[in-house]
Amino acid sequence: MFEEKGILFILSGPSGVGKGTVRQRLFEQETHLKYSVSATTREKRAGEQEGIDYFYTTKEQFEAMIQNGELLEHAQYVENYYGTPRAYVEEQLEKGNDVFLEIEVQGALQVKENFPEGVFIFLFPPSLEELKNRIIGRGTESDELVRNRLKEAEKEISMMSEYDYVVVNDDVDQAVQKIKAVITSEHCKRERIEAEYKKILEG
Repeated sequence: MFEEKGILFILSGPSGVGKGTVRQRLFEQETHLKYSVSATTREKRAGEQEGIDYFYTTKEQFEAMIQNGELLEHAQYVENYYGTPRAYVEEQLEKGNDVFLEIEVQGALQVKENFPEGVFIFLFPPSLEELKNRIIGRGTESDELVRNRLKEAEKEISMMSEYDYVVVNDDVDQAVQKIKAVITSEHCKRERIEAEYKKILEG
């Protein structure tokens, strides 16, 4: 039997759509998935572990990684850098592990530029009204911030055409089942299997 390479799956969608909740529930059921560990320049917090929570770097090291094309995506929040190291992802894929990346829309579009062979899944709210209720339900944001987030969400929803699959998150368990179906169907794609079998036949 041929040794299949892993696949990079990218879950993305507007803020408040429930990416973290869906990803957590998925990982409870799909234990073979590897979570993509991010690099950051922020200080390590109590209880965090290198290579599990984050790869911790200095600002200089991080900027060198940007220059050398070692990140699939990166962004800066409150004076700290965050990004997805290419080496970790590629190493896991070579071992045959599927890697899962949960990320904001802008980051996902950067990943698409740098790693177009990834599988991009857009997590969609049942409605903008429901998205608004979820953001308000957090109870952490002012009216103005809620309005800004909704405006941003509308912009992000218009970028849906950049994705391979769309999953509506009206029920977490149903959303997880659909993502699991995407993972299975991607592994059954003819072009993935055909390329590996050609190597065997040529060998």
